[in-house]
Amino acid sequence: MFEIFLPMLVSFVLVLILGPICIPVLRRLKMGNTEREYIKEHKAKNGTPSMGGIMILIAFAVVGFYHARFCPHIYPVLFVTLGFGIIGFIDDFLKAVKHSSDGLKAWQKMLGQIAITTGFAVYMVKFSDISLELRIPFTGAFVDIGWLAVVVLYLAVLGTVNGANFTDGLDGLATSVTLVIAAFFGVAAIHLYSDITPAIAGMIGALLGFLMFNVHPAKIFMGDTGSLALGGFVASCAYMLKMPIFIIIVAIIYLAEVLSVILQVGYFKLTGGKRIFRMAPIHHHFELGGWSEVKVVAVFTTVTIFLCVFAYYLV
Repeated sequence: MFEIFLPMLVSFVLVLILGPICIPVLRRLKMGNTEREYIKEHKAKNGTPSMGGIMILIAFAVVGFYHARFCPHIYPVLFVTLGFGIIGFIDDFLKAVKHSSDGLKAWQKMLGQIAITTGFAVYMVKFSDISLELRIPFTGAFVDIGWLAVVVLYLAVLGTVNGANFTDGLDGLATSVTLVIAAFFGVAAIHLYSDITPAIAGMIGALLGFLMFNVHPAKIFMGDTGSLALGGFVASCAYMLKMPIFIIIVAIIYLAEVLSVILQVGYFKLTGGKRIFRMAPIHHHFELGGWSEVKVVAVFTTVTIFLCVFAYYLV
């Protein structure tokens, strides 16, 4: 219990302390969010401090590095989470400097993501004592797919990271959904006696603390600093528990968000301007259909809760 509640409490308190410090500082530095003007209700958010993911990463890093001395499997989770967080930080910083919704170019962001994923893949293949065998839901059995496991790793990590990034579009949405997913992996880690449990507990505490400032109307946004890091956290935890297949179940919202963008763009190009959704990512589709932000967040989080409970019985 010490490995669960203490890191959770420490990271929660750290974020609560950092909030009143970071929000005014980011506002003075003009690190405000620049919303695209496709949805009228979002125009009022312009100027809301972004890059709040820094608060999550600081709390997570403090707790993670402390416990990694005794639980070495936390180090790769730290590497992936902080690595993607740094890419997001650079992207957020450029957006703030240019006062634009565009930061890094798409190829630059993807190149950075591939570099972090490659580092993680090399660790898992060459240095880790955790194999790339995949735990099959419900059966408890494992399957070894050979070299294809590396391809699956790239797809799982990059897909999860970008799914989390697309999910971050409404007040508290990415925070709430990822909080539930982290809780699932926390329970799974306890069940499987994994030593990454303190790191997961630390992330849960950090997200709970950040939610105090991020619920509607948000006082601060996590930005790509937070959303990319959260995707990396979910993917790396899944791999340290040999549970990447479970991402498809517990992170179905991530998957729906990224697939909605792919389908929308692809269909738009193929049909010369037609759309499947009112707007992508899919949470905006529901907004334009009359749902409030609060309703979208509540429904998406509830769906995630049900799927995480279902997935627990498949472990």
